[in-house]
Amino acid sequence: MAVAKTTICLWFDKDAESAARFYAETFPDSAVHAVHRAPADYPSGKAGDVLTVEFTVAGIPCLGLNGGPAFTHSEAFSFQIATDDQEETDRYWTAIVGNGGQESACGWCKDRWGISWQITPRVLTDALAAGGEEAKRAFEVMMEMTKIDVAAIKAARRG
Repeated sequence: MAVAKTTICLWFDKDAESAARFYAETFPDSAVHAVHRAPADYPSGKAGDVLTVEFTVAGIPCLGLNGGPAFTHSEAFSFQIATDDQEETDRYWTAIVGNGGQESACGWCKDRWGISWQITPRVLTDALAAGGEEAKRAFEVMMEMTKIDVAAIKAARRG
């Protein structure tokens, strides 16, 4: 597979392959395409270690780089996954948080490798896009949540 013209490169300490395989199992339109091993020793690894992994996450081309512990992930980068209902929201949230991740606020969570995810039901983005009092009510309810509660957002939209 040829590398896409634009690819997101995610720096991992040493777990790029396990992260890519988890994403491929968790999200539709995701796959691991290639695993490349280091041809020689490098500062944080040895010849033969997994160096890079080509994969897609929800259709987005990514390259996982096992660059060592020098850089870590932050909330400045996140994947946002739009969900259609509470069941889908719960499934992704549970997969990420239940696999060594951690909850945050307003639909954000972090996987065990430190990548941030926004698990965002479409009902929330629709409510915020509506503007006015409807958006304000939905926003205020969302600010109190960790995982987004679809029924509570719908109720807030109605007033």
